[in-house]
Amino acid sequence: MSNIFLTAEWRKLIMANYAIDPASLLPFLPLHTELDLRDGTCYVSLVGFMFLNTKLKGISIPFHSDFEEVNLRFYVRFKDEGEWKRGTVFIKEIVPKPAIAFVANTIYGEKYETRSMRHSVVEQDQARLLEYGWKNKSWNTIGIKAGKELLDMGMGSKEEFILEHYWGLSKGRNNKTFKYGVEHPRWQVYQTLESTIEVDFKENYGSAFAFLQNQKPDSVFLAEGSEVLIRDGQVLTGFL
Repeated sequence: MSNIFLTAEWRKLIMANYAIDPASLLPFLPLHTELDLRDGTCYVSLVGFMFLNTKLKGISIPFHSDFEEVNLRFYVRFKDEGEWKRGTVFIKEIVPKPAIAFVANTIYGEKYETRSMRHSVVEQDQARLLEYGWKNKSWNTIGIKAGKELLDMGMGSKEEFILEHYWGLSKGRNNKTFKYGVEHPRWQVYQTLESTIEVDFKENYGSAFAFLQNQKPDSVFLAEGSEVLIRDGQVLTGFL
């Protein structure tokens, strides 16, 4: 456990994925990384999910084990010891627990904010309805109606591209880039039947992402998730 920073379960991940002009993400790009594209398309994802059974350095923190998270992220790649690796950069991560936000912001240079949050699950005979909500000036929600059968991701599929990023990257102080490994098995997904997104993107993420307000997601899907572990962070050095 010496180099494991956090263990948890990430469950029931709603992923709403938007095609975006790569130039709009360049101001957020960490040093020594480049945008990771799928067939020439750049994506940003709005993600809502549950953090469960969370432990920091093997220790459960009272009242901080189970909670919601919603984040806006995009995808990059970087060269590490001659090998291309694929990672995720977060525009903002929202949680209801201030201690989680403080630790992540302090140690990893992330951009966590604390907000009132809620989630709901409604089980039907052939489907499951999930919704994650968070309050800024008003309530924002991301929801999905999905089938109950777990499905394997297709090789080369959009779901595989979005989910198969096993590094987190962030801009730290003095323009340093921090990297940390995220480990979990290959995830399965559910069939999407319907989705709803009621989010004020400008209010939550700034004017750079206000255009998403009127843009339809390229895809929305629900991943089951799994147990995950996050390694201690390191400074990314070198050049592409």
